[in-house]
Amino acid sequence: MTTIPEIVKILTDAGIEQNEANIEIKLLIEHFAGYSLTDILLGKKLTAEKLKIVEEKARLRAETRNPIQYIIGLADFMGEKFIVNPSVLIPRDETELLVRQAVEIINQNKIEEVLEVGTGSGCIACMIAKLTNSHVIGVDISTDAIHTAFSNMENFKLFNRAVFRKSDIYSKIREDEKFDMIISNPPYIPPALKKDIQKEVSFEPEIALYTSDDKGLEFYEKIITNAHLHLNKGGYILFELGLGQSGFVAQIMKDNGFSNIKVLKDLANIDRVIYGNLS
Repeated sequence: MTTIPEIVKILTDAGIEQNEANIEIKLLIEHFAGYSLTDILLGKKLTAEKLKIVEEKARLRAETRNPIQYIIGLADFMGEKFIVNPSVLIPRDETELLVRQAVEIINQNKIEEVLEVGTGSGCIACMIAKLTNSHVIGVDISTDAIHTAFSNMENFKLFNRAVFRKSDIYSKIREDEKFDMIISNPPYIPPALKKDIQKEVSFEPEIALYTSDDKGLEFYEKIITNAHLHLNKGGYILFELGLGQSGFVAQIMKDNGFSNIKVLKDLANIDRVIYGNLS
């Protein structure tokens, strides 16, 4: 019978780093065999049948490089598990910085109405609704993404707190709907970088990753340029940033009436979040 170390080796032989391989096998065991790490430490043995399922999933991961989150159907974000599939991006640790900053601003300013553009799995909208008293509308151009976001909202029982709507940016936002915050982690990868993207990222939806312009600024411009039509005066706008984009995005914000612009760095010392408010 195949052992757990042998299954881990399937991943490391495919070039997956040892610590990452250990974590991924743990996730597979928890999800497909129903065993926690505690169960294993206490000496509980996986049956041959359950080990075989874990091995099959590990081989799928190794051979295709399909992200473990898509294989399991779940991704961790801010201590919670979100449903994910190839119609939505897998939440990144960097995006937690964006959400935590939004939550801080919302709670300090008693913000009530939030719009998230490009909601994907709904992880940003759901966590904001969960951690604040605000009402969040999440929009996305993808029908499948909206269905996924709705499923996550149901799981967290955020009925009427986080709601989702199919919309191409502001296309389905009514004139009478005004917000105190607009937040987005938009597509920001220029097409030229597509060839350098790691294999795992190729499984994620291109519509959520790439822009059509050579600087990755397309969606920042579209969101910021018309933000004044939907944002109350003094309202905030927040974005996640791609590498080297903070200066460009700050200028677009200034050109469109935003001030008090601030940039936050992530743990890798990269400009990752930008925010400001409408003058």
